[in-house]
Amino acid sequence: MNHFIEICLDTEDNVWLMLHSGSRNIGKEIAERHIATAKTLHRLSELPDPNLAYFIQGTKEFRDYWNDLDWAQSYAMMNRQVMMNRLLKVFNRMFNKGKAFRPAIEVNCHHNYVAEELHFGERVFITRKGAINAEEGRYGIIPGSMGAKSFIIKGLGNPQSYNSCSHGAGRKMSRTQAKKRFSREDLERMTRGVECRKDAGVIDEIPGAYKDIDQVMRNQSDLVEIAAELKQVVCVKG
Repeated sequence: MNHFIEICLDTEDNVWLMLHSGSRNIGKEIAERHIATAKTLHRLSELPDPNLAYFIQGTKEFRDYWNDLDWAQSYAMMNRQVMMNRLLKVFNRMFNKGKAFRPAIEVNCHHNYVAEELHFGERVFITRKGAINAEEGRYGIIPGSMGAKSFIIKGLGNPQSYNSCSHGAGRKMSRTQAKKRFSREDLERMTRGVECRKDAGVIDEIPGAYKDIDQVMRNQSDLVEIAAELKQVVCVKG
């Protein structure tokens, strides 16, 4: 339920439209099918865990996997672009007398993905799980919870992190724990000032279930610089 559309204001009262989505269930289905194939290529008793089954580069299985993975990541990128275009059309109709806005900046970045990159003089495959590309000068998005802040960043290109940074605040407790610990009243209190769902169905997304985004940003000050600090005004979970 952490996919969302948000309207935010930065510290200079500029309006930002932000959304979070990916390949959705298609990516999950592709991954599960290739994991099942990988498991047939190994004696599972020889692996520390069956889910560590792998493909060898250069084999047909590897090429098939990479082809499908690349397709799913391209789909996710286009999915976000289509969603944002539709959001802009609605925004124009409601607030700009139908005239098209010209965004000052557009950022569309992957998280939870694989890329072939050059690091320390070698071509390698980088898996960023809960992370985004933060190469020097590249813009990225680091969202907080729906009651906190979000950040637009520029990467510093730190080689020790393989040009990576976090893609969000990150959870400090599971969804199940959050549902047990917090109430609807807690959700209303923590999201005061934000127009969003405040019912029991989204308690697992309560700000208290996430890490302090300010601390997260301080912890990666050697990886990124902050280009804009955003505060949610409207958040639509879906």
